[in-house]
Amino acid sequence: MSRLITNLPAVHTWVRKEYLCDHEYGHGEFVKGIWIAAKSLPGRAFYFETYLPDYAAMFDKLPISAFVSEPETPDPDLDLPNLQFWNCMDHDVTTLCKQHVGSMEWEIRTRHFGTMKGEYICTLDNYHGDADIIDYSTAEMPSEHKSFNLIELYNGQYALYPNNRCRIYDISLTPQDPKTPDFKVSTEWYQVENGVHWGRLGDCDDYFWTTPEEREEYPQEVVADIDDQYSHHIEAQPE
Repeated sequence: MSRLITNLPAVHTWVRKEYLCDHEYGHGEFVKGIWIAAKSLPGRAFYFETYLPDYAAMFDKLPISAFVSEPETPDPDLDLPNLQFWNCMDHDVTTLCKQHVGSMEWEIRTRHFGTMKGEYICTLDNYHGDADIIDYSTAEMPSEHKSFNLIELYNGQYALYPNNRCRIYDISLTPQDPKTPDFKVSTEWYQVENGVHWGRLGDCDDYFWTTPEEREEYPQEVVADIDDQYSHHIEAQPE
């Protein structure tokens, strides 16, 4: 897991030069780039560290709106709030590839440009990894956590969108007219230890332990028989 910076696939892209010049000049020009890493700062857009081979240089303060897949102005030309829907949620960040849905066609629902389709690259996801640091973020709250799915849009731009602003279509698995999700935001904290009337094990040191409830429900000879069968199975294993 990474803190602040996470590796990215080495995607070859084009950088709008004005982003390399603090928006003072370079408008309408494009520079070859290769993604290296992404930086996660809470309350800001992701910053993409990018290698610029023509300059033998690296630049690391580039939001997703700085990139296009071809050296031309896209149409429509989406601004940053339409390309990344939420700010970063924590310093802790990881990169993963959702392999099963990675080759499917993705559709995002933008703020102001309707739905747009594209191809999946990878996912950036925030978490809070240090229990000694106060968690002021919402990265691990069920109702607030968001994934950032990185999509190459067919208009030539890239987008970072959460699951609930995406539809994912597979030519074999998805029906011709898929249902409209009628889901609710998750508010539950699912766990399996507290609040369960099952018994406690602090006064038992048996390897194949049973709880008081299990000992009442199952005769001890049945438990002993299970242990005996397991012991014979272990003894029969070749060395």
